[in-house]
Amino acid sequence: MDSPLRVAVLLGSTRDGRFGPVVANWFRAHLDRRDDMTADLIDLVETPLPTVFPVLGQPPAAEEHVELLSAVSPRLAAADAFVIVTPEYNRSFPASLKNAIDWHNREWNAKPVGFVAYGGFSAGLRAVEQLRLVMAELHAVTVRDAVGLQAPWAQIGHDGAAANPGADAAAKAMLDQLAWWGHALREARAARPYGV
Repeated sequence: MDSPLRVAVLLGSTRDGRFGPVVANWFRAHLDRRDDMTADLIDLVETPLPTVFPVLGQPPAAEEHVELLSAVSPRLAAADAFVIVTPEYNRSFPASLKNAIDWHNREWNAKPVGFVAYGGFSAGLRAVEQLRLVMAELHAVTVRDAVGLQAPWAQIGHDGAAANPGADAAAKAMLDQLAWWGHALREARAARPYGV
């Protein structure tokens, strides 16, 4: 139980010219400096998922759907915790991210989720507020503190260095909370399987 937490970092933007990889790599560097966590970056551009769902409760019928899911689903299932990196689009989060969330269910159950959001005026936090509702429906536990980057291109350079030390402090605070919840929930799941 003292082994490092496996944290799946889900990069939700698939837009051309996206800034998301810069944000995700900056954040992953914070994870890589910790001894209590290991990171698995899941980029939805590199691992696209199908957009046509099977009949509710049925497995995917198309072989190509199974193949696409096999690049993501086992990694989410193996994770002890999650961090969602998301931009804010029209006061919400990208459709690609909702699609990835909706393809999975038990993978999220009784696990903690942290958020790194970026955008304009709101720093992406309106997307986070909506994601909290979605993750609650999936029996996940969202940590209180999130990282919100207003005008991220002015806060993080393409070299991954943050110009604003507050961003680094926010990342540490969120990861500290994620670590607490990650260990607590992993121990709880081991002692008593979570039932939905």
